[in-house]
Formats: sequence, structure tokens, C-alpha cells
Amino acid sequence: MERESELYAPVKALLVEQGYEVKGEVGAADLVAVRGDDAPVIVELKLRITLSLFHQACARLAVTDCVYIAVPRPTGRTARRALKDNLSLCRRLGLGFITVRADGTVEVLCDPGPYTPRRRKAKTAKLLREFSRLRGDPNDGGATRHGIVTGYRQDSLVCAAHLAEAGPSRGRDVAAATGVAAATRIMRDNHYGWFEKVGTGIYGLTKEGRTGLTHWAYSWEPR
Repeated sequence: MERESELYAPVKALLVEQGYEVKGEVGAADLVAVRGDDAPVIVELKLRITLSLFHQACARLAVTDCVYIAVPRPTGRTARRALKDNLSLCRRLGLGFITVRADGTVEVLCDPGPYTPRRRKAKTAKLLREFSRLRGDPNDGGATRHGIVTGYRQDSLVCAAHLAEAGPSRGRDVAAATGVAAATRIMRDNHYGWFEKVGTGIYGLTKEGRTGLTHWAYSWEPR
């Protein structure tokens, strides 16, 4: 679609089928639909989703609770992800969301209305575990110049630092000395290539591990 007006006819047809009288470009609204004593419906038509579109739609909520945004149906993997995120945003803002396919098929993905997102205790618990696991505050919010420092990376660095000082060691000894309960698993999984198995249950530090200690030196501190 090349013009917003191409969205108008299919959306209008859908509303007319539901008994609405529909008119375009009424006041500041792209489309207004009226049916008896029902609250008027406003639809903002745009070729793509932008922050400005959400601003406009939210402003229309001062007129009626029945506000939709309508855009061409996006295609492609990245577009589908964006569609899902924008649908979630519409629900949180109390807006309806309509997409129009190239063949004129109209899909109402959600209707306007109050929305209370379900709290997911497992995600909250995971977030708090990661917060508690981090030593200090190694990440500047929004900065990724060196990469994000996670609790897992810090635990790996603690294990690597112990091996650098003590030499090849048993996993249980590293865990006891460092307080990293998962030391054996971390060294066995060797996610960063920092460790090597030199004997039964015994791990040493690789060249990459020594480089990692230097590169990430700023990112951890003992508990």
C-alpha cells in the first residue's frame, strides 16, 4: 500500500457490516463511525506504526474510549515480532489494533478496553536472582561497549581467577574456595572457552581464560 486512503475502504466496509455509519476525515480523526447510542469509534489510519501514531490515538481517547489504529499487515520474521510487541502496547494503552492485508482482508487483533497484564512470578523471581547474583554494579545502564556482564560471567571470572592463582583444581575445591556453588558445571560447560579438563574432575585455565581475566577485569569484584 502506498497511500493511507487505501486502508479506508476495507476498514469502512467492516464497520458498515456491523451497522455503523462511517465518514472519513472528521475533525482531526481519519475515520469516525457512529451507531445509535453507542460510543463513536475513531480509527487512525497509517502506513506504518510510529510513536506519533500512538500519540495521535491516545489523544483521541479524550473523545471516546473506542479508538483503533489501522496499518497494513506487516510481513517477514522481524515484522511479525514487531507486530506482537505493538499489539501488546495497544492493549496496555487501551487501544484497538487493526491490520489490513494486501488483498483488503481486515483483521481486528484487539479491541479497545482496560487491560491488566498478568504478573509472571517465575520471571520476577528470575530477575531478582540475577540481581542478587551480580557482584557490584558492573553495567552502565544502556551501555554495551564491552558486552553485558551477567552473574554467570562473573562466576566464570571468579573461577578463572582462582585457577590463575592456585593452578589446576578440582571443581569442588574451586566451589569451596570461591563460594560459586556451580563451579564444576561452569568449568565443565566451558561456555567462554576459558577452562580445560586436565584430569578426572580437575580443570585448568586456558590461554583464552587468562585473556578473559584481563579483558573483563573491570567487571567483577569479590563478594
